[in-house]
Amino acid sequence: QVQLVESGGALVQPGGSLRLSCVASGSIFSILDMDWYRQAPGKQRELVAHITRGGSTYYTESVKGRFTISRDNAKNAVYLQMNSLKPEDTAAYYCYADGISPTTHKLSDYWGQGTQVTVSS
Repeated sequence: QVQLVESGGALVQPGGSLRLSCVASGSIFSILDMDWYRQAPGKQRELVAHITRGGSTYYTESVKGRFTISRDNAKNAVYLQMNSLKPEDTAAYYCYADGISPTTHKLSDYWGQGTQVTVSS
């Protein structure tokens, strides 16, 4: 019903940039916090960036100064601008949102299906 639709993943050379997008669809609901996670094969999933509805942000140390998370509450969207990409950034990137379910009116978790980012020469 409610879906997070991700886009923007691609193959990019080291030092390049990508902008990931995640837009909630399916119905209008109240989104609270939004996150970007990533997971490489054989690795643990890690939180990359977090943003509250009010705009407060958090970044994992490895991406500070290179990645920027932002959101558009009117569009129920969250974005991740990734600059100066490194091979170690290669992973599937997943959008996550906390929101009030339009059916149960309870706090629910929503995940995107993932978009692949590959940084390689």
